[in-house]
Amino acid sequence: MPPFPKRYADAVAKLRVPSGFVLVLVFAWFSRPTSHSLALGLPFGLVGLALRAWAAGCLAKNRQLATGGPYAYTRNPLYLGTLLVAAGLVMASRNIGLGILFIAVFLLVYLPVIQLEEQHLRNLFPAYAPYAERVPALWPRLTPSPTENSNPFRVALYLRNQEYQAGAAFGAGMLYLLWRVLG
Repeated sequence: MPPFPKRYADAVAKLRVPSGFVLVLVFAWFSRPTSHSLALGLPFGLVGLALRAWAAGCLAKNRQLATGGPYAYTRNPLYLGTLLVAAGLVMASRNIGLGILFIAVFLLVYLPVIQLEEQHLRNLFPAYAPYAERVPALWPRLTPSPTENSNPFRVALYLRNQEYQAGAAFGAGMLYLLWRVLG
């Protein structure tokens, strides 16, 4: 994929969090969940949260290149986890329009941010280029890439990276959908 212009990528990086709040409001307004859609979407969301938690617990941001744990399968396990969480929420909400919206936001906001982060990592860590040649950006490898740095999961990193916020947000979203089903 050709790189996004840096000016565009910088601008959308600033919009990432605000766009999340807008998505939440749109999601709340247009969701039409059923007990069946909740049962279908919940497992996808939980797998995405588990992947995000594993990745956050292996990531010492800007101090060490993460190449072990989930980073041995994909360079962006946090974003892959986000996609799975979003897929679970879309399935649970039972609204294809929300799915299209999430895809558009991912393509227009998250992909440029991924490119900016990759440029930052290339500048920060000389070992990033060979790592990027072995490990795909998003779609995971079936087997882990060999690595010298295992990056074991550490609860302290999980907490420092504040990944519990994603779990809390997902839980709130699912509780809201459950309330819509029961109400």
